[in-house]
Amino acid sequence: MASEKRIGILVEFNYEDMELWYPYYRLKEEGFNTFTIGPEKDKVYNSKHSYPCKAAYGIDDIKVQDLDALIIPGGFAPDYWRRDKRFLDLVKGVYEAGRPVAAICHGAWMFCSAKILQGKRLTCFVAIKDDVENAGGLYEDKSVVVDGNMITSRLPADLPDFCKAIIAQLK
Repeated sequence: MASEKRIGILVEFNYEDMELWYPYYRLKEEGFNTFTIGPEKDKVYNSKHSYPCKAAYGIDDIKVQDLDALIIPGGFAPDYWRRDKRFLDLVKGVYEAGRPVAAICHGAWMFCSAKILQGKRLTCFVAIKDDVENAGGLYEDKSVVVDGNMITSRLPADLPDFCKAIIAQLK
């Protein structure tokens, strides 16, 4: 049975393959309307391992009210998104609307740059632990950490727990 819930997943050059595609198909399997959002609509972005992904929507085509949840994959892509106010505004807006915002690996950089981490419990790839803590986050070394509507995981091995936590918030 198809759901009316709309789940956006960010895409950009050098995204981590599994951290985009695993949630994309897992949430589709649950019946959610899942799609990608990139800097430009219909542009193809290659992953760290050269796997292409076409953005269904451009960042200028999406508003907070269009999303029931937002997923931020890792890889090197978050370092590009965090420099773009449009992406930061979307992340912050979805978070402030109380909808699930989920980041894995380096995706937590978006929470640092959106300035929504103060006092929040989360996890991330260990290389950005200091960034998370310096932004006011409370780092935990767990496969998934849920603090309110913020869901975080560390790396691709955590994807089953990550997706279960996202699905639990959406149901």
